[in-house]
Amino acid sequence: MTSPLPPRRTRIPVLPEEERSPRQQEVLDDLVVGPTVNIYATIVRHPEAAAAQVNLGRTLRAGVLSGRHREILILRTGCNCGSEYELAQHYRIAMSIGMTDEDMQRIRLGPDAPGWEPVEAALCRAADELHHDSVISDGTWAALGELSEQELIEVPLLVGYYHLVSMVLNSLGVPVEDGAPLFPWA
Repeated sequence: MTSPLPPRRTRIPVLPEEERSPRQQEVLDDLVVGPTVNIYATIVRHPEAAAAQVNLGRTLRAGVLSGRHREILILRTGCNCGSEYELAQHYRIAMSIGMTDEDMQRIRLGPDAPGWEPVEAALCRAADELHHDSVISDGTWAALGELSEQELIEVPLLVGYYHLVSMVLNSLGVPVEDGAPLFPWA
């Protein structure tokens, strides 16, 4: 399935293994988990910033929100930011935790798509509001009322973090790994 996003030119290439300093390789060895390589092998050109960025991401991905709620926020943010790389990686993660292509269609269409549970529609709407207005409206906040205080704190942290990641990916032109399944846009 093709993406409606314009192709991005690689501006800072993935750092080949033979060109990595010992410090870059040390940081990269800590960062790479599974098939997600290109983002880390690009940002490791600045090893201290790469390590700090990924540390926050790991903290948020291990947070108190359910995996499903977390992936709704991340994928909707990826859609809002037009980040093909982020969408490809988190499409794979979402599918691995039992989400479906119907869920992906709803995420693509947004909070008013039919079939959402109320709190899931509110999460999607929160991602949109944070993207457009930098704040969750009172109505959406109230709709998130079943979430715990810690979950409510994680909502804007996740959306903000994945805006940062999407901006880096889009600006550097990090290519999606060969063979990675792409987010279903249609």
